[in-house]
Amino acid sequence: MLKKKLLRVTFVAFEENNGMDKKEIYKALETIKSTNDRGNLVEAGHVRNIQIFEDEVLLDVYCMNPTLQAKKKLEVDILTAIHDHAYEKAKIKVNVIVPEEAKQAKAAQTQIRGEAIPGVKNIIAVASGKGGVGKSTVTANLAVALAEMGFKVGLVDADVYGPSMPIMFDVTTAKPKGVTIDGVNKMEPIESYGVKMLSIGFFSGADQAVVWRGPMATKALEQLIRESHWGELDFMLLDLPPGTGDIHLTMVQTLPITGAVIVSTPQKVALADARKGVGMFNMESIKVPVLGIVENMAYFTPEELPDNKYYIFGKEGARNLANELQVPFLGEIPLVQSVREAGDVGRPAVLQENTVIAKKFKEMTTRVVEELVKRNEDLPPTEVVRITTMAGCAPKTQKV
Repeated sequence: MLKKKLLRVTFVAFEENNGMDKKEIYKALETIKSTNDRGNLVEAGHVRNIQIFEDEVLLDVYCMNPTLQAKKKLEVDILTAIHDHAYEKAKIKVNVIVPEEAKQAKAAQTQIRGEAIPGVKNIIAVASGKGGVGKSTVTANLAVALAEMGFKVGLVDADVYGPSMPIMFDVTTAKPKGVTIDGVNKMEPIESYGVKMLSIGFFSGADQAVVWRGPMATKALEQLIRESHWGELDFMLLDLPPGTGDIHLTMVQTLPITGAVIVSTPQKVALADARKGVGMFNMESIKVPVLGIVENMAYFTPEELPDNKYYIFGKEGARNLANELQVPFLGEIPLVQSVREAGDVGRPAVLQENTVIAKKFKEMTTRVVEELVKRNEDLPPTEVVRITTMAGCAPKTQKV
């Protein structure tokens, strides 16, 4: 009893000497928006308890978004508001509470792995076995060409360790904003040239390397896809990294991919890896239809000699591989300087009107659409796979 009385005396004395009381704290918290967009923290009834002891402020506050990012942001906002509007030297301890109803609402809204993304009709993975064959360039131009044809297009830069789409679309300084959909906070994709896009590159600095182990990279990628507001899309393109690794397995495990496009140059070393890429999608346990192969850098044409073709990397290697593997050949893209220049300035080459390169990209895109229509007419929807592991064994895949 005596201890409580002493605390009371101390509390009153502190109020008299510093002019800080609960009213000032509440007033400061009124400057912070609630995490469910129902007014400020006080109006929403999310301030559950405030205690002031000398120069220390203890608060219990509700957060209706259970993600770590949302809870941390709320805590920082509270510290800033109290220091700015109530008492700049206060020692503040915030207890962020996620009520049970918020947890249940989040669980109900979270999509199960393997479910289709609402509103997305077709998901196309663009892959290559080998790096440096121009896969991202082909993906960017394919996306813009589809948008130019009137389709609603989304693009996920799934090359986590080497994201290049922000440069190719001239949006390197863009930052995705948050949007609340049906009470759930989601990311709003960046839109450029009619294409909605998300990339890890939007969240890392130009000089910042993404040094993540596989599970962290795949988790970040899943969040980009699943926790974003894509709206209605005719096509979602996935620009996959080179090879056949963690990201590829995660995508076939997470998404019902409609079909895959393989990009290769004509040279033997690239074709050997492209063959493996086709083989991965054709595995009995995966069975993602391969829509076809694109031959990039098929030949070099100097600007001053537009009728000349120099087969620097070999001739028709990808076309021959497509015939051998009995998959469609989607077209050849020449090696011309304007493609590189267009990528560097963030304006895809397909937008260059009345040029050979734009015509080639448009022809390739038309072939992709034609093969996709055939695939959807002739084959059932793709099933996702479940990745299982056994001690001492490589990962195995099973149909869900």
